[in-house]
Amino acid sequence: MDRSLIASGSIHINSTSERIWDVLTNPEKIKTYLFGTEVKTDWKKGNPITFSGEYNGHTYEDKGNVVEHIPNESLSYSYWSGFSGLEDKPENYSLVSLSITKFDNNTCEFTWHQQGFASQEGQSHTQEGLKTILEQIKNLAEEESM
Repeated sequence: MDRSLIASGSIHINSTSERIWDVLTNPEKIKTYLFGTEVKTDWKKGNPITFSGEYNGHTYEDKGNVVEHIPNESLSYSYWSGFSGLEDKPENYSLVSLSITKFDNNTCEFTWHQQGFASQEGQSHTQEGLKTILEQIKNLAEEESM
């Protein structure tokens, strides 16, 4: 696991932090921006989180634990993917941090930051996919604002 490898991106969203938070934590909405992934968790700090689905004909179940949960502000979790090729042990988990910066009642900046990848290829794949993820989160949050 290379902790120096980071995938990160931000986007301005014309919506409330509460609506953005709902997009980030609602399993049905998560499926939309995480390519059909089913997420299971209670979002409580220290508790498990699983990500399951199918990608390129392979089923997967990735996992981690909720590290931080501050409603309408920030969420972070440890994350291990079987696609990484690394053994499932704590030192092989990356950290995913999601944050919402509120500018006013209906304008926010959303940031996705993931640190720690098994390879440059994994980091590049995530960074490229992040563009689509951010746009879909924005679209979902702004749809709800209308």
